[in-house]
Amino acid sequence: MAPNAFDTDAGNGGETHQHVPERGPHGAAEAHLTTNQGIRVSDNQNSLKSGERGPALLEDFVLREKIFHFDHERIPERIVHARGSAAHGFFEAVEDISDLTKAALFTKGQKTPVFVRFSTVAGGAGSVDTPRDVRGFAVKFYTTEGNWDLVGNNIPVFFIQDAIKFPDLIHAVKMEADKAYPQAGSAHDTFWDWASLMPEATHMLMWAMSDRTLPRSFRTMEGFGIHTFQLVNAAGQAHFVKFHWKPKLGLQSTIWDEALKLQAADNDYHRRDLHEAIASGAYPEWRLGVQVFDKAFADAQAYDVLDATKVIPEEDVPVRIIGRLVLDRNPDNFFAETEQVAFCPANIVPGVDFTDDPLLQGRLFSYLDTQKSRLGTANFHQLPINAPKCPMMNFQRDGQMQMAVPKGRANYEPNSLAAHGEDGGPRECPVTGFRTSTAPTGADEAGDKLRVRAERFADHYSHARLFWVSQTKSEQAHIASSFVFEMSKVGLEQVPPRMVANLRNVDEGLAQRVADGLGIDLPPKAKAAKAPVDMKPSDALSIHKNMKTTLEGRSVGVLIADGSDATELTSVVDAITGAGGRPLIVAPKVGGAVLSNGKRMKADGQLAGSPSQIFDAVAIVLSEDGCKGLMGQGAAVQFVMDAFGHLKAIGASAAAKPLLDKAGVKADAGVTDLSKTFIEAASRRFYDREPDLRQLA
Repeated sequence: MAPNAFDTDAGNGGETHQHVPERGPHGAAEAHLTTNQGIRVSDNQNSLKSGERGPALLEDFVLREKIFHFDHERIPERIVHARGSAAHGFFEAVEDISDLTKAALFTKGQKTPVFVRFSTVAGGAGSVDTPRDVRGFAVKFYTTEGNWDLVGNNIPVFFIQDAIKFPDLIHAVKMEADKAYPQAGSAHDTFWDWASLMPEATHMLMWAMSDRTLPRSFRTMEGFGIHTFQLVNAAGQAHFVKFHWKPKLGLQSTIWDEALKLQAADNDYHRRDLHEAIASGAYPEWRLGVQVFDKAFADAQAYDVLDATKVIPEEDVPVRIIGRLVLDRNPDNFFAETEQVAFCPANIVPGVDFTDDPLLQGRLFSYLDTQKSRLGTANFHQLPINAPKCPMMNFQRDGQMQMAVPKGRANYEPNSLAAHGEDGGPRECPVTGFRTSTAPTGADEAGDKLRVRAERFADHYSHARLFWVSQTKSEQAHIASSFVFEMSKVGLEQVPPRMVANLRNVDEGLAQRVADGLGIDLPPKAKAAKAPVDMKPSDALSIHKNMKTTLEGRSVGVLIADGSDATELTSVVDAITGAGGRPLIVAPKVGGAVLSNGKRMKADGQLAGSPSQIFDAVAIVLSEDGCKGLMGQGAAVQFVMDAFGHLKAIGASAAAKPLLDKAGVKADAGVTDLSKTFIEAASRRFYDREPDLRQLA
């Protein structure tokens, strides 16, 4: 009898102790998956490793061919993270961590130049800034010991555990192959068909459906290194480490309707925000934190710390702040810097090292190959934005677009030319050169060459459940709504029930809300490869629990019209500025409005082109006549209606009340006069204003 398509042990020699992810239904029985040379592939889920938790092996021709072909699919645009925005700045070490690492950039007081690129993942370079998507957060450190690239995202986990699945993930989430749409969105058949067949993606889906993928700005989102790395000190002692970037301004996000309207109002909203903040001197800043732990802690966990689909709760291992990142200079040329910058996770410095994370292992050689394809030459490191700022010497020569002019005939080593008066070139550095550490996982992890995953990689739902229970009620409602919206775009009838069946392993209430929102019956719970367990909620996983009550770094749209009270306007503008906010005047005409004192106030933006979604709060400063004039303007009504619907504070003069009434604004804590109460309200959002949470899905 042919093996069942859903039998996780089929084709695995009956070794039921080995965890193999569930395979979904495919084509005809004889439609065998092969390499480009026609060799049948026995396992398309796991890369070949030395032991269950050992490093990936270069002899894995299936992995190499698959990723090699994937890396060269697009020329010259990046296959993923194509739409990016970037800035120059510096990293400053603020704590002495010489007990953990010998890396020079972590010497207390040391300032290291950096170049940071933020990006969306799924869309092309010509897409938009504000879709629901993961955001890339890549940092290039130009250290005194060479370049270190910390290539991460604004989410600490990932969809997959093994790099061999990366091409499948991206193929599924990108534009559908037959019709080339949708662009920059995951709400379509192929992504959810794939995701519903990959239980290991469930935790990442919870993050992706949360407000984490709708950041208010790059300045107010976190960054994560995703993988577990190592820090190595001068004595050769190694510790596991997770890297965290925490924004100085705190976490902020938009809501779905607001994100849609931001996209309509300004396709470059995040790019513009970053550029203008730096140009105005409001330099974006993050704190670099580390979670450091040892092998004993790793072994004691129910999950595997090398599994990129898992988080290490901050309550278990607190984040220790060790430095700060400041972005203080915009690029001089977008193409030369933002487009041509080439990040590679394999670029590390002494004191930082890899682990055998199977997702990281695949990335180590994928990026280098991709940059050659995209930039056209193996000499891409010579481009100014990629070149190290410390001395660089080796015997690599020639190649397309070679810009250096090496002198002498020494292009090999060892050589004895120096003994005869010639330049013999550089030599290796046994004392100060980079040495791969002995992994704290222990040499006993290596073993037979296997295509398997360690048993602790089999729990796909506990961390997804942890994420869910750590959210506020509003955030949970947003997640449920996101799943409903995404899968409402799926035309494959079998996919939504399959996805909801997976969600029952996360939370029965979530699954029921999504099923109700889709109008389908609650399907049987999907069988879990390993039964999930309850974990203690982690406040660090919630945006709402980490938002700062502050106006610093936020903008307030101040709507005026002819006749607006000059004294009232001056008072509210001064109060906003005094609280660290940025007041922006909006008027029906770009020339501004004539105030009650007879003077004209120039506008920063015209009402028709400055909708309230581009601001964090709004103030309506109108006279009775000015209010009457705006009552018939749809843009004015919409300005107020959207601000209220997007849960923002609204401060209004008494004469503006008819406009608020027409916009359907109801009295609540976030609707105030223009006194100090408004400034306090403008520092937060009012999630209690949302409809019945159980009805959002």
